[in-house]
Amino acid sequence: MSVPRWYLWEGGFLLTARARGVVPSHAHHAIQIVIALDGCVAVCGKDDGWRECRGLVVRPDAEHSFDCNGALGVMVFVDPESSEGAWLSASLRQDITIVPDTRLESIVPELRTFDEQSDATDVAALIRGCVDRLRPGLAPARRFDSRVSKVLDVIRASDDLRMPLDKAADSACLSPTRFAHLFKDQVGLPFSRYMLWRKLTRAMVAIASERTIAAAAHAADFADAAHLTRTFYQMVGMAPSALMRGDFIEIASPFNALPQDSTELQFPRPTK
Repeated sequence: MSVPRWYLWEGGFLLTARARGVVPSHAHHAIQIVIALDGCVAVCGKDDGWRECRGLVVRPDAEHSFDCNGALGVMVFVDPESSEGAWLSASLRQDITIVPDTRLESIVPELRTFDEQSDATDVAALIRGCVDRLRPGLAPARRFDSRVSKVLDVIRASDDLRMPLDKAADSACLSPTRFAHLFKDQVGLPFSRYMLWRKLTRAMVAIASERTIAAAAHAADFADAAHLTRTFYQMVGMAPSALMRGDFIEIASPFNALPQDSTELQFPRPTK
């Protein structure tokens, strides 16, 4: 197929496309999976040179550049606050992991068939299957502190993404200082940065339905179209107008929420 095809949900997407050009350095909170169905792609980390490969996984919040190399590929953004995302993230020991060709052998044929067909099969099952084959071993015993989990649930369910830190802290029955520390420790980035990321993922879905940057910015609680555009460049490395090219299908999130617990995280955040 030649037309990009987007399957979007609030928190991530699956994209199939053939593309050229370099996406400049950026960082986003999603786990990024890229698999070339023909040819190779190239990736460059903050302190690394360019590497060519057929498949790669980028850790959440890792700065990186990407070269499509004209390959037909599949890209998936996985919510790291999902059960599947936490499992995959726990296996990543580097900012950028090159997927061995032997592991791709069980993934590429199914993705190629999916790209070639005109009618979508069970996209959610396809996405989960792709993640399952990339994450090794048993699931880690990671659980969110129940207070953080409660706030994340409120954010996902709310139409208003302008929640200030003190209101979130009230929901967690903590002081703003204590909540900010706990949230960053468990989620991996400051609360304000996380809220900006959630706005961006909502804007991605809104662009598909609203079809203008200004309307999408309003729907996702950005100040204006310029604010949305700046954030897109910082977090995705491109203009939001890039999402206006292709076919769009909005789906429910294919991933499960991360379980909550009253304890702290039960495994350490991977080190570089």
